[in-house]
Amino acid sequence: MSVLTDLIYTGSNAVAGLTEGAVNDAIARYGADQSISFGDTAYFLPTIYAATGVKVKTLGDLTACITVLKSLISNKEELGEALNAGLATAVGAEILEALKYVEDAEPYANETGIGFVGDPVIRSLGVPLVTGDIPGVAVIVGKAENPADAVKIVKDYQSKGIMSFLVGDIIDQVIDGGVKTGLELRVIPLGHDVTAVTHVVTVAIRAALIFGGVEPGNLAALLEYTKQRVPAFVNTFGPLNEVVVSAGAGAIALGFPVLTDIDLAENQVPGALESMTDHAEIVKKSLELRNIKIKVTEIPIPVAFAAAFEGEIIRRNDMHAEMSSHKNTTCEVVMMRQKDDIEDRRFTLEGPDIDGEGVVELPLACVVEVAGDKMQEDFESVIERKIHTWYNYMEGVMHTGQRNQFRIRVSKDAYEAGLRLKDFMEVLYDMIMNDFDTVVDKCQITFYTDKEKAAKILETVAMPKYNARDERLESLSDETVDEFYTCILCQSFAPAHCCVVTPERLGLCGAVSWLDAKATKELDPAGPCQIISKEGCLDEVKGIYPDADRMINEATHGALEHVTLYSLLEDPMTSCGCFECICGIMPEANGVVICNREFKGMTPTGMTFGELASMTGGGVQTPGFMGHGRHFISSKKFIKAEGGIERIVWMPKELKEDVAPRLNKTAKEMFGIDNFTDMICDETIASDSEAVLEFLTAKGHPALSMPEIM
Repeated sequence: MSVLTDLIYTGSNAVAGLTEGAVNDAIARYGADQSISFGDTAYFLPTIYAATGVKVKTLGDLTACITVLKSLISNKEELGEALNAGLATAVGAEILEALKYVEDAEPYANETGIGFVGDPVIRSLGVPLVTGDIPGVAVIVGKAENPADAVKIVKDYQSKGIMSFLVGDIIDQVIDGGVKTGLELRVIPLGHDVTAVTHVVTVAIRAALIFGGVEPGNLAALLEYTKQRVPAFVNTFGPLNEVVVSAGAGAIALGFPVLTDIDLAENQVPGALESMTDHAEIVKKSLELRNIKIKVTEIPIPVAFAAAFEGEIIRRNDMHAEMSSHKNTTCEVVMMRQKDDIEDRRFTLEGPDIDGEGVVELPLACVVEVAGDKMQEDFESVIERKIHTWYNYMEGVMHTGQRNQFRIRVSKDAYEAGLRLKDFMEVLYDMIMNDFDTVVDKCQITFYTDKEKAAKILETVAMPKYNARDERLESLSDETVDEFYTCILCQSFAPAHCCVVTPERLGLCGAVSWLDAKATKELDPAGPCQIISKEGCLDEVKGIYPDADRMINEATHGALEHVTLYSLLEDPMTSCGCFECICGIMPEANGVVICNREFKGMTPTGMTFGELASMTGGGVQTPGFMGHGRHFISSKKFIKAEGGIERIVWMPKELKEDVAPRLNKTAKEMFGIDNFTDMICDETIASDSEAVLEFLTAKGHPALSMPEIM
């Protein structure tokens, strides 16, 4: 037996013994009927569920899992057999971590690590993963000999948009080195025990279940998915003990190459397990092993610029400057001009910069003027919405809101690094010319921070433009346009899924509108958004279009044959898994429940968001369940075939308040109902079906008198 396989088996056997002993001790202490769960997931113990189909709910269920775990450890010399033993270690690690949640509902509450990553987080990562904002996932384990090297490597990954999960003492090294951590910054400490690595393993495994439609128990399909579609890799630092080696074997079995800073000599496996003792080359080599191509946007500003900073929050105590509509005039507007009317790369600041002592508060009217032979007025708002994203890519900058209602905060660190308003203009120019180069030939930017000038721009330039756009958007409906669009951005993770984007139905992720799809088609004619003809509509109520069937069948490589655009029960549109909300039938109320992924409680269906969401995804049609965006809830086309918005009987309060203005307007226009959302139940009123029915009856909810939904 080779040194490598010997180490793997020694580690896997040790973990198996430790796991069996821990399970037996837990059963003796709590009883076999004691429930066990990570919480915030519909996939039980995900590794076991995905690999075997077994739904572990109690400690007693683990006894059979120990038998399966042991069966994976053959102690045979072949590398493939040894990798199976690595999977056994992954199963053991999952069980050991799950047992922590039996002893303490929040075992990581006092840790620097976060432990288990819930389903909603994974779904929220879907869009940045498929768009390439997160081009890869690094799993970093151990303790670097030189802490500065660890800090540099993590920052390098962060600058490239790579999401890093940290396990072991490297967590402390990185934090002590000044790196801010958290899900929003894409540097996530999981835990100090090596078993905490299971929490990133379950992220990859649930991606297969959520986005890939992999059936639980189909181990071969699971391993194929993680290998081909989850761009993850492992870095280990410091001495390798048997358990770390065995855990690494499990990663390799999942398709994740392992790069270690220990010289393995002849024990290396090219492409799967390699040494890199030069820390300066680790990032480059890691990306090569996973064939991850990084498109780095070099912008000449004094702070880092990367998607990893998009979730950064600037607290008031850390703030140097703020431009907020709560205190001053603000607006951001993009306007199409003729080429001769503007000067390319002209940056103008009308008023003071953010220099000064204390917290500097300024108005900010941002006017971006663009020109190009293929530029269209409809693309103005598409570019404008990107401002929010681009500003947030700057380290030390936080942007919320849009149009004339936004807030920008600049941190003290960013200001001290030299960040000024000209850098904001530089970011806008470079990103517009990079992302919209096929339609924009020239770009001119003016910032107004003078109070009177900013107010005049808002009144005479921005508001008239916003109002004109709103009138244009109001006139857009599925009936008034000539075509719809496909969107297959998510196919890198959900190969059997294809969205149909219409004026009244955004992509289910909430990020792709009809205008976005139109612009994408113009920017990239052979790209993810293709035209669907509306000719020959077979059913306007259900939304059945022959060309939609043809395009979806082609886009999903035959996986899907028929789709209706407006029905929940008949061939509903599929989901990739990163939807903002899910809709499901509540038969006893003759209506539907809608739940957003941020809601952690129970719905009247007896299922959480995660459990509802597990009923769909991965390109599978599940009549009665449908993933969708928040904006679709107030659409006149929302489950039109089943009666429309009058069927909505329950939503979480936060979601209800968010959609209320638009939903109430639609209800008034379509059905003459005033304040319709007052008739919709939420968790602050009731969540059990009987109490919900009492509320609906008292309110005279229209769903109760409609034809039976099923």
